[in-house]
Amino acid sequence: MKICIFGAGAIGGYMGAKLAPAGADVSLVARGPHLAAIQSRGLTLIEEAAEPITVPVKASADPAELGIQDYVIVTLKAHSVPAVVGAMRPLIGKDTTIVSGVNGLPWWYFHKFGGPLEGTRLETVDPGGVQWSGLGPDRVLGCVVYPAAEVSTPGTVRHIEGNRFSLGEPDGSKSERALRLSRMLQDAGLKAPVRPKLRDEIWIKLWGNLSFNPISALTHATLDVLCTDEGTREVARRMMLEAQTIAEALGVSFPIDVDRRIAGGAAVGAHRTSMLQDIDAARPMEIEALVGSVRELGRIVGQPTPTIDTVHALVTLRARAAGLLP
Repeated sequence: MKICIFGAGAIGGYMGAKLAPAGADVSLVARGPHLAAIQSRGLTLIEEAAEPITVPVKASADPAELGIQDYVIVTLKAHSVPAVVGAMRPLIGKDTTIVSGVNGLPWWYFHKFGGPLEGTRLETVDPGGVQWSGLGPDRVLGCVVYPAAEVSTPGTVRHIEGNRFSLGEPDGSKSERALRLSRMLQDAGLKAPVRPKLRDEIWIKLWGNLSFNPISALTHATLDVLCTDEGTREVARRMMLEAQTIAEALGVSFPIDVDRRIAGGAAVGAHRTSMLQDIDAARPMEIEALVGSVRELGRIVGQPTPTIDTVHALVTLRARAAGLLP
């Protein structure tokens, strides 16, 4: 099975380092010092309960060097994907599956959704329909990414927690391509359930990312603080309730209530969210994928989003002031 991981940073590197020893023909698209280190020394994975391993993998900044793949797993930041659609084409043959492991609402959300919203395109996550037209939604297999990892030094990925990658077809079927990838991931020691209602899981993860991420970027508070401080907890709660109303209008079911979701965030402890890490490192933040997309859906289903609108405006200005808008 030929698998290319496009965007082999922390999560992509973790997947690659697990898949390669399990027998997959893995290649990575990376860049900069991280790529140079992988090419010269291999990819090293550090896991808490195991000895570090270093695996030799093919890695390149040029996808054309890697050839047509069975699966292309995209683990880039959401705002980075439209610009590389053209570069991905040498990896894609007639039977290639694109696995969308990107944060936020996916660009394919309304593919095989049914009803009057079937085929609706989300401008906030796919400006101009670049991914919809350039990749094609029929190629897509959804993926909700749960692990946390970091690139500790170039060529070295440190796994922090989690090993689940939930998979799902847009139409909810248990397709052979989904089951085949699931088996490969499980052979690599990862959890990879194939979900009939992946959109529900997308929203449960997005529920926290929508609120905790921008609030942390604005306040520089870690999860344990922003989820227990009376003021920021209430802001997060209002954002999540607004999002829940939108999601339920789209047929999503939430297995837990908002207070339990916030309590779960607090239990993670002094975690620095991805947006907080990005702004501290002077990197663009996933504002539109995590926050702007929910505002867009609110307009689509006719639900107001006053708290989300306010936080979106504030974090967008914060990014602009820091010169970090993509």
